[in-house]
Amino acid sequence: QVQLVESGGGSVQAGGSLRLSCAASGYTFNDYYMGWFRQAPGKEREEIASIDSDGVISYTDSVKGRFTISQDNAKNTLYLQMNSLKPEDTAMYYCALAPPGYEGYEYVYWGQGTQVTVSS
Repeated sequence: QVQLVESGGGSVQAGGSLRLSCAASGYTFNDYYMGWFRQAPGKEREEIASIDSDGVISYTDSVKGRFTISQDNAKNTLYLQMNSLKPEDTAMYYCALAPPGYEGYEYVYWGQGTQVTVSS
């Protein structure tokens, strides 16, 4: 059974930093995407960063240059280093795993989320 467990959220002031971790277990995919998503109150969930099994990375524009996604395959852990945090980064952050499927990759495994709150 695949499990994803996030940690590292918290409350910081604007300009501060946090590092989120996502510990993954129970999967043996060699081909996948892993991503970080966030959802703020009253807003839709958005994908903010992803990395695939080849190490190809992408970011949404709002976090480019401030957030860094990385993975430690030996530890089966996904990270999101968040610098220069802004109040608009306040949200619940989730990690997700997309194994290959018939019609491509779909995020089917999700963590429980970790809250990030940035005060001005």
